[in-house]
Amino acid sequence: MLEHQPTEKTKATVQQSSGLGLPQEQIAALIGISPKTLTKHYPIELALGKAMASAQVAKSLFNKATQGDTTAAIWWTKTQMGWSEKTQHEITGANAGPLVISLNNLDESA
Repeated sequence: MLEHQPTEKTKATVQQSSGLGLPQEQIAALIGISPKTLTKHYPIELALGKAMASAQVAKSLFNKATQGDTTAAIWWTKTQMGWSEKTQHEITGANAGPLVISLNNLDESA
């Protein structure tokens, strides 16, 4: 059996399919090879496709956020800036010291 030889056409197909989010099993089937052969011969195309698609989505999201899309701006601030709507409450004892609870002071009849 002859070893698979990547072509410009199969490289483009792998890169585009990876960017669209297709699983490697499906990408391999599209070009008629096994998933193992796919990862052996096309690691760059698999990585590039995913990275380029992510960059395009990130750019689109960034543009929406900077053009006034409130939902995009909120998502950006939470994921990229660490903002959160969580409120943290801290309970302390006297003079901001540690909270001390004595079991001796509990009413056992309650």
